Amino acid sequence: MEIGKKIMELRKKNGFSQEELAELVGVARQTISKWELGETSPDLKQAKELSKIFKVSLDDLTDNDIKDILVEKTSNTEKLAGLILKLIKVLIVLVIIAPILLVTLRIIFKNINENNSGRLMNAKIECTLHDKTYGYEFNYYETTGMIKEAGGDGYLANITDIGKYSDAYQALDVIDAYVQNNGGTCNRSDATPVKD
Repeated sequence: MEIGKKIMELRKKNGFSQEELAELVGVARQTISKWELGETSPDLKQAKELSKIFKVSLDDLTDNDIKDILVEKTSNTEKLAGLILKLIKVLIVLVIIAPILLVTLRIIFKNINENNSGRLMNAKIECTLHDKTYGYEFNYYETTGMIKEAGGDGYLANITDIGKYSDAYQALDVIDAYVQNNGGTCNRSDATPVKD
């Protein structure tokens, strides 16, 4: 409720006319009228005088709903705190579950790729270069050529940089081409299935 309406309500409740109230506060009758119409408001000194005359607190005079405001602010703070706690719980769950989910998905997709890549095969290459013999061996998936394991002579691996290839067919061709371009020869063994 606006202070002007509260002044009018308290004035009538206490049986004062505008003139009588004006005299008690020390203002003109028109001032009381303007307060009640909401055109102006009493200053702090006048509001204190009105609260004494009406025997009410300044809060009651101004209809200050401070308790309601505090309750509303407290309620909003509790809601915000609850929302933040929910968000923190979700983040914790994500931090814990996300890595597990990623590892699981990686394993699943790796198994799918391996299962869809055909049989595991083994191929060997033996090369002679500068009167020395070098060998290298690959275990790879038949359909895709994706290397599962590779190993052999380090010299051959270093000079051809085959570690950067993930396709066994390509790696074998690189070794063969390098050796032939440098005056050597290579023999490839037929690819054979790897026994489990």
